[in-house]
Amino acid sequence: MTLSPSSLPDYPIVRLKPKTDSRKIRHGSPWVFDNEVVTDRRTKAMTPGTIALLQDAERRDMALVAVNPHSRIFARVLERDLTRPVDGAWIEAKLTRALAMRERLYKDPFYRLVHAEGDGLPGVVIDRFGDVAVVQPNAAWAEVLLDELAEALARVTGVTTILKNAGGRARGLEGLDDVDAVLLGDLPDAPVPVAMNGATYMADLTGGQKTGLFYDQRPNHAFAAGLAQGARVLDVFSHVGGFGLACLGEGAESVLCVDGSEAALALAEEGAARSGFGARLETRKGDAFEVLAALAEEGAKFDMVICDPPAFAPSKPALEAGLRAYERIARLAAALVEEGGYLGLCSCSHAADLSKFRGASLRGIGRAGRSAQLLYTGFAGPDHPMLPQLAESGYLKALMFRL
Repeated sequence: MTLSPSSLPDYPIVRLKPKTDSRKIRHGSPWVFDNEVVTDRRTKAMTPGTIALLQDAERRDMALVAVNPHSRIFARVLERDLTRPVDGAWIEAKLTRALAMRERLYKDPFYRLVHAEGDGLPGVVIDRFGDVAVVQPNAAWAEVLLDELAEALARVTGVTTILKNAGGRARGLEGLDDVDAVLLGDLPDAPVPVAMNGATYMADLTGGQKTGLFYDQRPNHAFAAGLAQGARVLDVFSHVGGFGLACLGEGAESVLCVDGSEAALALAEEGAARSGFGARLETRKGDAFEVLAALAEEGAKFDMVICDPPAFAPSKPALEAGLRAYERIARLAAALVEEGGYLGLCSCSHAADLSKFRGASLRGIGRAGRSAQLLYTGFAGPDHPMLPQLAESGYLKALMFRL
């Protein structure tokens, strides 16, 4: 869509290089990299978070974008309708649309409300915990418009507390600070209980990992739990008991949660106690690789072993090392699975696509001297919608094997 200059607000212009293929952007790709745009003294001097007009090399208007000259992602597409200014009303409309879908999906207000590019708010993650929302503004434009974002979020959802979570690798890549803040209301003085998959999870919204809970694994937790009746389960990289508590909720005989964080394991224990099955949960703090090896030396066996590690391959340069780590985890975990038992392996590394992750997992299973049936391939839940033109938005993979 091209408008006459007089009908456009006074946006600065960012232009694609002549050899940049504009079709991918016109067809929905949301990122423009620094080697795809004309950069000069003017564009390099733009304040991070500036809203600009993107043009192709022939000076045809394409979209409104958020610019960050200090980032590898030089521009993020915000709006293709050039008659719609990016302001508080625009943010409110995006949040309203995101909320409408979540309210169809879930009867209770515990979910990911905004999944960045997947919901048309590039770089913005918002997880909702009842009356509390945790915002991760992982792009410079969202940091600039953070007050407008918080105001719109309160109007649309009615939440009474909004927290800014400034942790994570993405903000560093954007040149943003790592300072958390309370944007509305009061800082919660205790973990928030969240009911999911037949269990109660305790979400630490101020001191936990990410925003406090991993909603993305909800459907994969449910699938594993459906196989866990009467089973002895080992949940490795358990965080606050993700897979383990769901399995207990479906009648697992026992669960051993392994994690490197004593605080996370304490929350898993509290969640199990609140759920009424605290006596069937044990925890073990330690490095996952070392604990898996130690369990093998002890002769331990389980009916189900599930490993949900952090991203071993967070970027392309880390891919090969990450795949080796996934292979090693699969080998160590497979050795602990009873004949006919189940092995669940997960990856949240967007750099390791499904094929590469599955291959690494199968190599590890083979190195353990086991053979496998692949029963299930899972992804993030529907509150984490994928933008098809952005592979990174579909980062989560979960595989369930029978050995």
